[in-house]
Amino acid sequence: MTLDRSGSRIDHLNVAVPDLAAAVAFYEPVLAAIGITKMLEIPPNATPNQPTAMTGFGLADVKPYFWLIDGGTVGTNMHLAFTVDTRDDVATFYRAALAAGATSLLEPARHPEYHDDYYGAFVQDPHGINLEAVCHRASV
Repeated sequence: MTLDRSGSRIDHLNVAVPDLAAAVAFYEPVLAAIGITKMLEIPPNATPNQPTAMTGFGLADVKPYFWLIDGGTVGTNMHLAFTVDTRDDVATFYRAALAAGATSLLEPARHPEYHDDYYGAFVQDPHGINLEAVCHRASV
């Protein structure tokens, strides 16, 4: 039996960025390349506990789960990985990220130090976040 490593108990994640418009301009085409779409734009002060603008990305017709929050500071050593279905999707993410202005950290490759079928690519986004697309499935 093959272990399914694609699941998660994280419902959503907020990432504070210093420039929301610049972050959205980067993430929108990069995430679209792997099937994640911009779903919601929340203006500042929409609720009492939400003083800044927010943009949510997720699976269309499901829900946003990745949120960019305006006016924040990116934490040190921040890393965010998106699970994709195929190794080709990893390469698609990598190319889209570089085209959108990311810096290459690690080209698409196997990383057996994590597990035998771990295949990922790593880039640094324009705000300094280490982004990854990872496929946990064996090559077909």
